[in-house]
Amino acid sequence: MFQPSQLDVRRFFCTTLRQGLAGEALDPMQQLAWPWVQAHPEYHAELADEARALSLSYAVEAGQTNPFLHLAMHLSLSEQMAIDQPHGIRQAVALLAQRRGSMHEAHHGAMEALGEMVWESQRSGRPPDGQAYLERVRRMATGD
Repeated sequence: MFQPSQLDVRRFFCTTLRQGLAGEALDPMQQLAWPWVQAHPEYHAELADEARALSLSYAVEAGQTNPFLHLAMHLSLSEQMAIDQPHGIRQAVALLAQRRGSMHEAHHGAMEALGEMVWESQRSGRPPDGQAYLERVRRMATGD
C-alpha cells in the first residue's frame, strides 16, 4: 500500500497546481485531484510556493485549516466513490449532493464524517469503522 509522507502529499498538490495552471499533462492521480484544487482557489497561494508549503505547520488549536489535508480528503473521497468502498458510499454521497445542491458540498459533509471516523479510530485504538462512517453519510443525505 502506498503511504506518502506529509511532504510527499504537499509536493503532490503543489505540483498538481503548477502543472494544471500551465496546461501540462497530469498523471491519473493528479487528474482526480485537479478539479478539487481548482475548486479551492483560496489555497492556490499556499500551493504556489512549494518551499514555504513544505515548512508550514497548521495548528488545529489555532483554528488553522490545513489545505493539504482538506484536498487529500477530497481526493480520498473521490477514490472511495470510484470504487464504491465502503460499499454504498457512492450512492450515499450522490444523495447527499442532491440534498445539499452540489457534489462539493456533499464532499464537505462526507469529509466531516470521514474525519470523525479516523479520529475515533485513533482515539480508541480500534480499526476504522467504515459501516458507521457510511451510516453517518446516509443520515446526512436523508435528514434522519
